[in-house]
Amino acid sequence: MRRFSGKRLLVATHNKGKLEEIADLLKPYGIACVSAADMGLPEPEETEDNFVGNARIKAHAAAKATGLPALADDSGIEVDGLGGAPGVYTADWAMTPQGRDFVLAMTRTWEALEAVNAPYPRTARFCATMVLAWPDGHDEVFEGKVEGQVVWPMRGAQGHGFDPMFQPAGYAITFAEMGSGEKNRISHRADAFGKLVACFEGAEA
Repeated sequence: MRRFSGKRLLVATHNKGKLEEIADLLKPYGIACVSAADMGLPEPEETEDNFVGNARIKAHAAAKATGLPALADDSGIEVDGLGGAPGVYTADWAMTPQGRDFVLAMTRTWEALEAVNAPYPRTARFCATMVLAWPDGHDEVFEGKVEGQVVWPMRGAQGHGFDPMFQPAGYAITFAEMGSGEKNRISHRADAFGKLVACFEGAEA
């Protein structure tokens, strides 16, 4: 495994909530984050039908454009009652002409479950793939997930994306009702990140 050395990491995202979550995870390791948006980079087209492929597209595009190692995350929610949808298309379900609307996406998801009379509990999982890419084309891949169920109505005002309707297994509250510290301890991104930290030379949490 190639190790990352440095104190500043380019995170290939334009999603403020995702950047904050990754920055919070990296803070104990003394690594500061700068986003692709901060660097004025365009968002590359995500043309793959899996999390690994799309994370690779974003990480390598950012690394090539800046000459810096870049970390990209591709994540989404898989709902069993919908055959794993929206999955890799999670963000697309939120897309409107005015931008992303995750309340609309969550409503669409629940209505789709109602339409097929999906049984309870309506199990689901958040999946995350992190790719750390270097300008020379090398990359390291780390995958994580957290199991749970989708619930309705939406609950909580924390987090981002589908957090208000996702209740992780073993909890009676949604991600959006959790403090960031608790969510970041058990999330799909934390699971992937727990594997990623092996890349950080001499890092101590």
